[in-house]
Amino acid sequence: MVGGGTCRKGGCCFSHKHYNVRLSLVYKLLFKFCQTSHSQLTREEALKSFRMDGRYVEEENMVELYEASRHGCLNTLNTLIQGDPRILDRISLTPFPETPLHIASLLGHIEFSRLLVGKKPTLAKEVDALGRTPLHLASAEGHTEIVQALLKANTDVCLAFDGAERIPLHLAAMRGLIEIMKELIIARPESIWVNLNGGSILHLCVRFNHLDALKFLVESAADCDEFLNSEDHDGNSILHSAVMLKQTKAIKYLLSLPAIKRKANATNMIGYTALDVLEVCPGDFKCVEIQIILKEAGVGRSKDLNSSVPPPPSGIGGDEAQPLRPPRQSRQPAALLRPRITSWGNLMEKTRGTWMVVAIVIAAMAFQAALSPPGGVWQGNTRSDEAGIAVLSYYHPDDYLCFLFFNTASFSASVCVLFLLIIGFPLTSTFARWLLAVSMSTALLFLAITYLSAVSLVTVDPVLVEFSKLGHIIFYVLCAGSVIVCVILILWMVIKKKLLNFIRNSTRGPAEDHPANVSNV
Repeated sequence: MVGGGTCRKGGCCFSHKHYNVRLSLVYKLLFKFCQTSHSQLTREEALKSFRMDGRYVEEENMVELYEASRHGCLNTLNTLIQGDPRILDRISLTPFPETPLHIASLLGHIEFSRLLVGKKPTLAKEVDALGRTPLHLASAEGHTEIVQALLKANTDVCLAFDGAERIPLHLAAMRGLIEIMKELIIARPESIWVNLNGGSILHLCVRFNHLDALKFLVESAADCDEFLNSEDHDGNSILHSAVMLKQTKAIKYLLSLPAIKRKANATNMIGYTALDVLEVCPGDFKCVEIQIILKEAGVGRSKDLNSSVPPPPSGIGGDEAQPLRPPRQSRQPAALLRPRITSWGNLMEKTRGTWMVVAIVIAAMAFQAALSPPGGVWQGNTRSDEAGIAVLSYYHPDDYLCFLFFNTASFSASVCVLFLLIIGFPLTSTFARWLLAVSMSTALLFLAITYLSAVSLVTVDPVLVEFSKLGHIIFYVLCAGSVIVCVILILWMVIKKKLLNFIRNSTRGPAEDHPANVSNV
C-alpha cells in the first residue's frame, strides 16, 4: 500500500484524491440503494455489479492513466492500452486541463513521453488551459530528450504561442537552456525571428542575464546584421537594454562584435544613445565602469553627435552625393568651449535657492546690528528721556555715523538681491546676472567693513592701534576684490557676445564658409 492506493497487476502503485472521493460517493449510493430497496445484496456483490458498468470502467482507467503519467509508470500505461486500445483517443473528452503528455513532459518521464507520442502523435499539439503545448513545458524544464521526441512527432509546435504569446524557444532562452535552444532552432530556424512583447529573443537573453545563451544566438546568426541590431517597440537595441540593466560583461561582449559596434551610437525612440541611457540611470560605481567602456568604444551622447555631424549636401544640380568633409581639428576646441560659456547662467538659475539663503542671512545680520549697536543703548533706569538710544551716538557720533552707513549699505544690497530672486527675474539674462553679482558683492563688502567699524568702536586705543594695521590690509583687500569682480563682469558682458560670434563662425560647416562651392555644382 502506498499513499492509500492499491497496486494493480503490472506493478505500479497509484492514488488520486478525486478517484477516492468518487469511490466513497459510489459506495454511499450503493448502500443507500440496498437499504431503501431491502435488497439482500452484500457490499461486495453490489460493487461487483456496479463495476460491470462500462462508463465507470472507462473513467477508472482514465484516472489510472493520469496517475501513471505522474509517476512515469510504463507498465501501467502498457496494461491500460492493452485493456483499452482507445483510451488515448478519449483523452480529449476528459475534464482535466492538461493531457498525460503534458504531465510527463513537465516531470521529465522520458520513456513514458516517447511511448505516448509514438502511440498518438497528435498529443504533441494539444494545449493546456494556459495555451501551452507539451513542448513548452519540456523546453522550460530543460528535458532535452523529451524535446527531441516531441520534435520528431511535429515541428510545427516550435512556432506555437502560449497564452503569454511565447513560443518554446522563448521559454528556453529565459532560462538559458542552450541545448534546448539548439534543438528548437535546428527544427525551425525561423523561430529566432519571433518577437516577444516587441523585443527579439536577443533582448530576452539580455533581460534575463543569460550571456552564454546570447553568445549562442549571436553565433547562430553572425552574418545577419539586421538580427544583431534588432530593436524593441521602444527602439532600444540590445546594447541599450544591456546598459539599462548595467550588465557589464554583456556590454563588453556586444561592443566586441563589429556589426554592433558600427551602430553603437544608434538612438532609440526618444533620441537616446546607450551613453544617454546610462546617464539617466541611478548612478553607482558600475555606471562609472560602463561609461568608460562605452567611451572607449566610441559611443557618444546624442547632442554631441548632432552638433559634430555636418548637414548632408543638398545635391543641387546633380544626383551624385558629394562626400562629407570632416570638421577641421582647429575648430573642435571652440565647439567644446561654447557650452562652457553658456552654462554659467544655467548654473546660477539652479542655485537660486542658495543665493536667497545667503541674502537673507546678510540682511538679518545687518538688521540685528542696527537694533543692537556696539556699546548698547541707554536703559530706562539711567536716562529715561533717551531710553533705547545708542550710547556711542553721544560719545563718538562721527564713527557711529560711519558704522550706520556701512551697515545700511550691506542691508540695502542684500534686500536688492532678495527682490531680484523673489520676483522671479530670469537669471539666464546677462543683465540680471550682472546686477545680482554686483549686489551680492556690495552686500558682502559692506558687511565686512561694518565688522571692522564695530570692532574699532568697542576697542580701546592701544589695542586698536595694533589692530588697525591688520584692519587696513583687510579693507584694501576687500576693496580690491570688489573692483576686480566689477571689472571682470564688465569685460565679460563686452567680450561674451564677440566670443560667441567667433565660436559660431568657427563651427560652421564647409558649405557655409564657401557658399560659392555649392552654387557651382
